Amino acid sequence: MSDMNDFNQQIIAEFRANAGVVGGPFTNMPLLLMTTTGAKSGQPRIAPLVYTRDGEQYIIIASKGGAPTNPDWYHNILAHPEVTIEVGVEQFQARATVPQAEERDRLFNQMAAQLPLFAEYQRNTTRRIPVVVLERISS
Repeated sequence: MSDMNDFNQQIIAEFRANAGVVGGPFTNMPLLLMTTTGAKSGQPRIAPLVYTRDGEQYIIIASKGGAPTNPDWYHNILAHPEVTIEVGVEQFQARATVPQAEERDRLFNQMAAQLPLFAEYQRNTTRRIPVVVLERISS
């Protein structure tokens, strides 16, 4: 886990130093930083995440690279749905919701069409990967 934390810290630092632009595996990918409140710890947790847009909403997927379990940040947003989002140099509060059924499928398929790696992640796991909608609640 330490390696992943170190990797994320490097991505977060690069994101903030370059107005949201990062290289490596995220070159030319839309990336945001989401700060959640830890479900158990109550501490702030920052996750760099690839996103797409659906109108004014930001769409993220709890893929964890196709792992058999959901990422920690997903459990955090279920416990505390108000999050802070950083996109480029902009920072704002948002509310996270988890769409179900047809809406989940529509948003997942829309994101997988733009970023095919998400379809691959779904093929690599038996769990139904959750989609999360982030809706701005303040500027």
